[in-house]
Amino acid sequence: MALNFEPSWVEVLHDEFEKDYMKKLRHFLNEEQDAGHRTYPRNADIFNAFWKTPFDKLKVLILGQDPYHGPNQAHGLSFSVQRGITSPPSLKNIYKELSADIPGFVIPNHGELTEWAEQGVMLLNATLTVRAGTPGSHQKKGWEEFTDKVIQTISDKKEGIVFILWGAYAQAKAELIDKSKHFIIKSPHPSPFSADRGFFGSKPFSKTNEILIREGKKPIDWQIH
Repeated sequence: MALNFEPSWVEVLHDEFEKDYMKKLRHFLNEEQDAGHRTYPRNADIFNAFWKTPFDKLKVLILGQDPYHGPNQAHGLSFSVQRGITSPPSLKNIYKELSADIPGFVIPNHGELTEWAEQGVMLLNATLTVRAGTPGSHQKKGWEEFTDKVIQTISDKKEGIVFILWGAYAQAKAELIDKSKHFIIKSPHPSPFSADRGFFGSKPFSKTNEILIREGKKPIDWQIH
């Protein structure tokens, strides 16, 4: 499986692509597909988060864990699903918080978040692929090493990025981020299992825009159309 990558990211990550862990990861993904296993997202969408949010346009990073493992859901952006697919519970809770946090926000009838990505909100999963129907099946195969490097590169080479870390898994990545030059917004995960324990009412979206405005950057239009 080829690693089809957006040029501005190739510039800052080029050393990673020929490392042993990345070669093993490619081999693993090829083996999965050669064995007839369906994997998500489709190959062309695996690096969607990078294509939709080039390195030089990046302002915010929302970190997820694993792609959705059901048919036609995952398309390479964390928390986002393709149009025509019912919004999963976590995304419904994200919309619920948005409607409480952002005046006038109208909950959309789909869960496709590309509009955020195109404004500089990188929607990155720690693991970028999954076997159909088997959550977590591609964890610890090399993806986390790669996405940790992505987070570290953003921290090293950018300034004033807002990192939105929901839940313990994402918050553990805070150690990769230079807090003297970036901003971290933390809360429990929007999953139905934890949203009532502090995600609701955490106002991550308005807090992000307050930071961006203070940094002289254009705020995010969170409304999905």
